[in-house]
Amino acid sequence: MRYISTRDRNVSLSSAEAIVRGLSRDGGLFVPDSVPELTPELLAALRGMDYRQRAVRIMKLYLSDFSEAELTAFTEYAYGAPGFDTPAVAPVRKLDDGTHFLELWHGPTCAFKDMALQILPHLLTAALQKTGEQRRVCILVATSGDTGKAALEGFRDVDRTRILVFYPENGVSAIQQLQMTSQSGNNVGVCAVRGNFDDAQTGVKTIFSDPALRQELSERGWFLSSANSINWGRLLPQIVYYISAYCDLLNSGEIAKGERVNFCVPTGNFGDILAGYYAKQMGLPVGKLICASNQNDVLTEFLQTGLYNRNRPFYTTISPSMDILVSSNLERLLYDLSGGNAEETAGYMSALQAEGKYRVSETIFRALAGTFCSGCCSDAETKTAIRDVFRSSGYLMDTHTAVAYHVLESYRRETGDRTVSVVVSTASPFKFCSSVLEALGSDADDTQGPALIDRLAEVSGKPAPAPLAALKDKTPRFTDCTEKNGMQEVVRDFLR
Repeated sequence: MRYISTRDRNVSLSSAEAIVRGLSRDGGLFVPDSVPELTPELLAALRGMDYRQRAVRIMKLYLSDFSEAELTAFTEYAYGAPGFDTPAVAPVRKLDDGTHFLELWHGPTCAFKDMALQILPHLLTAALQKTGEQRRVCILVATSGDTGKAALEGFRDVDRTRILVFYPENGVSAIQQLQMTSQSGNNVGVCAVRGNFDDAQTGVKTIFSDPALRQELSERGWFLSSANSINWGRLLPQIVYYISAYCDLLNSGEIAKGERVNFCVPTGNFGDILAGYYAKQMGLPVGKLICASNQNDVLTEFLQTGLYNRNRPFYTTISPSMDILVSSNLERLLYDLSGGNAEETAGYMSALQAEGKYRVSETIFRALAGTFCSGCCSDAETKTAIRDVFRSSGYLMDTHTAVAYHVLESYRRETGDRTVSVVVSTASPFKFCSSVLEALGSDADDTQGPALIDRLAEVSGKPAPAPLAALKDKTPRFTDCTEKNGMQEVVRDFLR
């Protein structure tokens, strides 16, 4: 299978080359030249496998230059103990007959980013060997909270790599910040950016597209790659858990063979829900993909009107990993829905950069309406959802999962759709102790950070995940902060 740029179909790479490069030099994202079919026979076979085996079979469809033996070794290492605290890796929890939670936070950093970032370093290091790349790679990451820690943990002390993470100052929770700034490892770096996530993400994209900097670093023996979901090696493992969840629902008797399932996904950068879209395109019986946003509702407006407009106020919310106005992975969806029209896709991206907005064609808008629904949620509604679900069932949600649950319930009231639905649960509630405690009626101050972990465990009666409980003994290693126009110099200094 070949991978082509969303902005130039003449750019065609192997899967290993696409993973190594991360982002196309024309600014586009790499996409597979075809989507493999999830046949009934393959789905039946997957039902009898555990999560790791399913991951191997699904990823092998997209990674033609990786062997099954390699992928088996990678998945065993990435998804085994002690990194993941359950053999199920991504268990499905039943709330009621029509509602389930797909828990993606049982990995070492207690967020869904572990599902991809525990295996990406293995894919990347193998890809370096396959492509004959002699230079070392610096992984450059912009994070709205969870990607940073997951990437740092995944790439910690990995041979021939360094990793530098930028996060928005005052734009992540105290727990998320301490997770990153206390990261161990000899090849890691962390720096705050004065601005929001979009500023950090734009800065990273600018660095990637700077030919002079690329040449300068190459002469020093370095090249840049990405661990954000702009890298196909990061997005591909996320397709697995949608298919795995469907298999688990079949095996438990919650759905019948061929029955459609809705997935409601809290998302800001559009990567998580895009993985669900690819699973649907493969043939997974998905009904609606419901896109859940917080107060930064740029995706809600887009999916309902066809207008993408980042020219709006930016809000800092209690679901900070979704505080995003520029959803990078949407570019892959536009490319697919345009029929692979790279020129049209590049036009939308140019308009976004020049004017901060674009409106898609009627053809694309109709296609969006056929697959996606959307909704948004305020902080107050998020807290209400956490409180109500906990009081009624004892199930404790984090602030991002609660956004999705609220949007799902709103969708059901508006449409009457009673299709079995899965809420994609993206983080442990203990990563956002202050907001969860407030939702449960207990005063809390986020600046207390790890001190609130024990308090939430006491109030909720739930044990804190071991990686988060251990933060109480951590102190920050990294305290640097830069203006957004100083990010390039931070990279230079990091790689001297």
